[in-house]
Amino acid sequence: MQYLHTMIRVTDPDATIKFFEVLGLKEVRRMESEKGRFTLIFLAADEDMNAPGERAKAEVELTYNWPAEDGSAPETYTGGRNFGHLAYRVDNIYDTCQRLIDAGYTINRPPRDGHMAFVRTPDNISIELLQKGELEPAEPWTSMPNVGEW
Repeated sequence: MQYLHTMIRVTDPDATIKFFEVLGLKEVRRMESEKGRFTLIFLAADEDMNAPGERAKAEVELTYNWPAEDGSAPETYTGGRNFGHLAYRVDNIYDTCQRLIDAGYTINRPPRDGHMAFVRTPDNISIELLQKGELEPAEPWTSMPNVGEW
């Protein structure tokens, strides 16, 4: 058995891609289905990339269901927290969190312990960040409160 990807539904592909790019993922491939009226966008971290044109070792699949042809309201998704979360190991959790903050994202659970943080995508999917190796707890992170749900 081989892990391939995790799928999350998104309402704004561009906003979600931007979020994951800030996090460090890149688009690997994209598939459009006129008949099914959806777009699949696959993203991966550099460390998971294979040769160009090949699937990455681990991917996030963004599924965008196109608006109905009849003009009815587009799909909405609630309860992203029910999904659980995606987890990524990062080289420096402080640098990663600062990059996200600088891009306008909220760190819901700051890395007070130097080990773990949570942030949410534009569609409220929780992303857990885990420090590769050890980092000492440091300010301003140790004093930052939780914000919202994570």
